[in-house]
Order: sequence, then C-alpha cells, then structure tokens
Amino acid sequence: MSGSASECHAAVAPDNGRRAILLSILAAALARPRAAPAQRGAGGGQIRLLALGDSLTAGYGLPAGQGFVPRLEAALRARGHNVRVLDAGVSGDTTAGGLARLDWALAEQPHAALVELGGNDGLRGLPPRDSRANLAAILDKLAARNIPTLLAGMVAPPNLGTEYGREFLATFADLARERPQVVFYPFFLDGVAADPALNQPDGIHPNARGVEEVVRRILPAVETLLARVPAAPAG
Repeated sequence: MSGSASECHAAVAPDNGRRAILLSILAAALARPRAAPAQRGAGGGQIRLLALGDSLTAGYGLPAGQGFVPRLEAALRARGHNVRVLDAGVSGDTTAGGLARLDWALAEQPHAALVELGGNDGLRGLPPRDSRANLAAILDKLAARNIPTLLAGMVAPPNLGTEYGREFLATFADLARERPQVVFYPFFLDGVAADPALNQPDGIHPNARGVEEVVRRILPAVETLLARVPAAPAG
C-alpha cells in the first residue's frame, strides 16, 4: 500500500466520515517505522550463558560457526536476546572432567549455565552412580553461586543393557526432581539421535542440519532459563 493519510482522506466521500477516519488511522500505522525486537538481557546488559559440555557442545566435526554454541547464540539473538554463549565444550569429556574444570569455566562469570555432560560416561560404561555424583556436584556449585542452570539429559547406548540404560536415564531425571530450581531438558539429542539424515557418518554427532534441529527443540527451555537470570547492571 502506498500514499499518505491525507491521500486516503481525499479518496473517501464526505458522507463516509467514519470510514475516512479508519483509513487515516490505518495509513498512519503503515507509515510508522516498526520497532526492533526488545533486547532482553541482565538488567539491559548482555547475558553470558555458559555451555559446559562435551563434543556435542563443542561442535565436533563441524566447520566453525556451525556447532551448537554459535547456532544457539544466533537463534537467541534472532529472538531478541542480548546473549553471548560461552563455549566450554571439550570433546571426549566426562562428567568428572566437567566437574574438574568447572571453576576454570566460571572465571568468565556467567549469568546462567547449560550443562550437557554424560554421553561419554555412557559410551564408556561408567557407573551411573559416579556420573550422578559428578553432576550433582556441578549443579550444587552453580547453585551456590546463584547461577540459574539448565540440565540436559542423555541416554546410554542400547548395547549396555536395559538395566544400565534405565539407571543411566534416571540419573538426570532424579537430579532435576531433587533440584526444582533447575530447568530440565530430558534428552539433548531429542529428534536427532538415530536419524542418519541429521548425523555425521559416526552416527553419534549431529551434522549441521542436526545441530539446527537440536537448537530448535531446546530453544524454549533455554529461554525459560534466561528468564530466571536476575537483573544486573548493564555491561
């Protein structure tokens, strides 16, 4: 539609005054610049979101810019969030490794954290009770610093047996149930695992399309997490 509000008035007969007013309002609304999406951050500043994980976080096998961290950051920014996602993903890392380097990762003073660990514990058949203890220590350290946290669950390879798989899966659900302040996303690879079209040839790591699907599905949970970041001075 083109034309100013006055042109719209001129096109309307005098006896259609009400219609003329409505057209004038419509023309003015169309001419008004659209506001940019509101930037949501900690008190107007940028939110630093720590992504503590393994190769799934680190973007194993993918070109720069196509891994989980940059794609999640891009998706959040596209939705108006003033956020920087800090890449603390280390390929091959276990829950024990994540716990060991947590203090180092916290040096960047994140406002929130996403924990994606456990896949390598399952691949190595490590005792679920040990994975649970490591994850509990990670969550408790983050809670002690008042850092809102999202815990992403994982499933064990089927070749380890039903009992192991059940105990491994329950590890994440139990931790989340015991800590209601934690945002829980039950399966990090939901909708992507076991789909050849969304995974690299190893059948474990998502390809670029798979990463986009992971991000699409986890995005609402991450937004719930960001909403829990307390207000902080800009900067």
